[in-house]
Amino acid sequence: MKRVLAIAARELDGLFRLPVGWIVAGVVFVGETLTPGQPATMRYFFVVGTWMLVPVAPAISMRLLSEEFRSGTIEPLMTAPVGDVAVVWGKYLGAVAFLLLMLAPTLVFVVVIWGASDRMPDLGPIVGGYLGLVLVGMVYLAVGTLTSTLTSSQTLSFLGTLIVLVLALLLSELALARVGPDLAAVLVELSIPARMRAFAKGVVDLRDVVALASASVLLVTVAAVSLESRRWR
Repeated sequence: MKRVLAIAARELDGLFRLPVGWIVAGVVFVGETLTPGQPATMRYFFVVGTWMLVPVAPAISMRLLSEEFRSGTIEPLMTAPVGDVAVVWGKYLGAVAFLLLMLAPTLVFVVVIWGASDRMPDLGPIVGGYLGLVLVGMVYLAVGTLTSTLTSSQTLSFLGTLIVLVLALLLSELALARVGPDLAAVLVELSIPARMRAFAKGVVDLRDVVALASASVLLVTVAAVSLESRRWR
């Protein structure tokens, strides 16, 4: 665990040292607006955040392993007394930590809404929305981590992750709009936007939490297998 955390800290430091880290952090502030006369809520921010993170997550994750392959530093890393699983999880957790720090300043929106509202805002949708946004971001970063193990090009890693996420979200939304209620109930279980809309309403279903967390674990595990397979190529 110490080695995983050390790699995570190194990766987090590296993200803040790169211009892309600061650019990505600034993107998160886009999307939240308060309209005079309308209810003060962050629901719009959380729902839009599902799509806003689509280009953000690939930008964070594109260099996790791809840069190591490109620069050749993957060789000493893989020959060090650190397993492939620890390397992948360390880099993934570093990216997740960066995502959390990137979202932290948006808590100012809660303060603004509190000040603009006539009464204390309902904390349920706010807590649920942030939980959902973090879980969705973790899934996106897990996809990016897997993609970054497949190429030494950061550009290809970024585009690969972006295409996968866009297709997954669009196809799930289009399918929900065109199928009957019985099949729609099944597709909702596979739709990230549908789950996020529930979180944004303050509906925290344990099944949604487990499903998103399990997807992240599965994808990172596959990424570790992908990295290990490079030893035999």
